[in-house]
Amino acid sequence: MTREAVLNPSFSIVVPMKNEAENVGLLVSEIAEACAGQTFEAIFIDDGSTDDTVGVLKASQLQYPWVRIVRHAQSGGQSAAVHSGVQLARAPVICTMDGDGQNPPAEIPKLVAPLLAADAPATLGLVAGQRQKRQDTLSKKLASKAANAIRSWILKDATRDTGCGLKAFRRDAFLQLPFFNHMHRYLPALFSAHGYTVAHVDVSHRSRHAGQSNYNNLQRALVGIHDLIGVTWLIKRRKTVSPTETEGVV
Repeated sequence: MTREAVLNPSFSIVVPMKNEAENVGLLVSEIAEACAGQTFEAIFIDDGSTDDTVGVLKASQLQYPWVRIVRHAQSGGQSAAVHSGVQLARAPVICTMDGDGQNPPAEIPKLVAPLLAADAPATLGLVAGQRQKRQDTLSKKLASKAANAIRSWILKDATRDTGCGLKAFRRDAFLQLPFFNHMHRYLPALFSAHGYTVAHVDVSHRSRHAGQSNYNNLQRALVGIHDLIGVTWLIKRRKTVSPTETEGVV
């Protein structure tokens, strides 16, 4: 890929990472294979890692010019990492994925395709991945299923798996949304509330390649209750009008 193409990508891949040094090599090589022939960049956000995540990323950067590294001096969480990556992205279309290797990069092209299509409607804001045959522990799958059912019942977001890290969306639309911690889990509801259409794509899932999860079921449940109340409040009080510029100087 030429330097000009790297500076003017069609889409940006945003990957939050915390202590994922052992997963960097696999993700980078699979992104290269999945997106071969396309103009893109991949922004890896190191969210306060204490291992050699950044060192491995720098080594990958020598081989792949489309690798960009963003660092948080201290951990701010996944939503903060995604937000930082989107803010610094050069492309109008963003694709997010988890940094633990469970989201196969081979799914990226079909997520960004609807947004990159010449006839893509301006109202299409988000293409949300929904995991099939999840390769997680039984306890995690049951907890996720319960949380998704409660969220869907309250928010009416028509999404069975809002926690899937594989998502593609318009950068400008995302930056219109209110930012708060854990917002990445409520993107379908937020995009819909702001007048955008949400499409869904089934994606594959696999076991973690290496390392350990940064969350547990209890943590997710406790913050989920608090977040759900907050998101419901935000949606009910969202701005419902848009400005229209008129001719002349007022």
